Amino acid sequence: MVDGPAASKKLGFRDVVEDSRVALMLALGFACGLPILLVFSTLSAWLATAGIQRTSIGLLSYVSFAYSLKFLWAPVIDRLDLPILTRWLGRRRAWMVLAQLVVAAGLIGMSQGEPNQSLVFIVICALVTAFASATQDIVVDGWRIDAAPTERQGVMLGAYQLGYAIARAFAGAGALYIAQGAGWSAAYGAMAVLMLVGLVGALAAPRQDAPVVDGERRSLADTLRIAVVEPFGDLVRRKGGKLILILSLIMLYRLPDIISGVMAQPFYIEQGFTLTEIANVTKIYGVIIGIVGALAGGFCVLRFGMQPTLLVGGIAGAASNLMFTWLALNGHDTPLFVASISIDNFAGNFAGTALIAYMSSLTSSAFVATQYALLSSLYALPGKFVGGFSGYMVDGLGYPNFFAASAAIGIPVALLCLVLSAMGEGKTQTAAVAAPEEEAIAAKV
Repeated sequence: MVDGPAASKKLGFRDVVEDSRVALMLALGFACGLPILLVFSTLSAWLATAGIQRTSIGLLSYVSFAYSLKFLWAPVIDRLDLPILTRWLGRRRAWMVLAQLVVAAGLIGMSQGEPNQSLVFIVICALVTAFASATQDIVVDGWRIDAAPTERQGVMLGAYQLGYAIARAFAGAGALYIAQGAGWSAAYGAMAVLMLVGLVGALAAPRQDAPVVDGERRSLADTLRIAVVEPFGDLVRRKGGKLILILSLIMLYRLPDIISGVMAQPFYIEQGFTLTEIANVTKIYGVIIGIVGALAGGFCVLRFGMQPTLLVGGIAGAASNLMFTWLALNGHDTPLFVASISIDNFAGNFAGTALIAYMSSLTSSAFVATQYALLSSLYALPGKFVGGFSGYMVDGLGYPNFFAASAAIGIPVALLCLVLSAMGEGKTQTAAVAAPEEEAIAAKV
């Protein structure tokens, strides 16, 4: 990261507008946000419209594991030079460009498949796209940290989040609109073309690689020890036996949303809603409601404290799934669909903000970034694993009972919140920013 006297300078609006790096982060955020829904909820919608079995759709959600496990290969990306490209562009931009080209190629490959005839081919392309997308996230984060001084990181991250949100609108609502009018092949082909936005941003970005002195570069084993073992060891030393309860709460807290989110798109389609209706309600209106819920969660953490907000968020986030039980029993009911999305997205994002604040409070000053990255990866892993079997659950229980069962997970979540509160956990918090891809996976959008 850039340091120096400028670090203490107060930024004005003109400074932000004239900083080309902010515009670059907008483009790079767009490129990072585009692929995630295309290999998750938008792909689920495509497969559902093609008549693919729920069990297969559920298992295909394992593609999103790449986003939670990316810390495993991040050390390799950070120290490995690409032949030719690194010499031309620098290590970070070389990986950025390669990842973007592979994402575009994966999306083009998906656009050429037909779920009923070449599902395996589509799955392979989706896996390639997901791993390339996760790799792009690693590199863009590294470039952002190196490219700007501390006082500009908030602005840089804000631009990234804005670009990410715009891309989700394109990959969500935009893809469904195109698919409704021109078919899924055209939709995925158009999304591949939009990756040019990120490619232009990567090529326009200044070369930003920290020089490596001979003998200074750590071994892969040392890097993993510093990135994973030491931060986790610090948590064990500080929290002791309570860490088991803490990690249990983190892993269960968003479980209802994640496992039900895998089946959300097939459920909407089976209820008779068109792709245009789904896009309008879940991917435009629902996103707005979700933002309001996230802001409300942040306000409650500040106004009422961590413990009560965490408890209310855990109960509300799980109980909101009962709205989908009601919708499943009623069938195609547009007002009830809107009400379900309103309550679910508000409660889910409220709970997400509470969890982010809680995970932030667990970090120590020596390992803030690495401990938060580990915890934010951990919280989604159980949901993704169980979510892969969600199709089997729906086949065995039916949609009404499936959503009711997912809501029941809120009971142990509430109990864990109360126990940890009694033990004095969650009384302080530090600031952190959610990994947007994890929130995208958790949301039913």
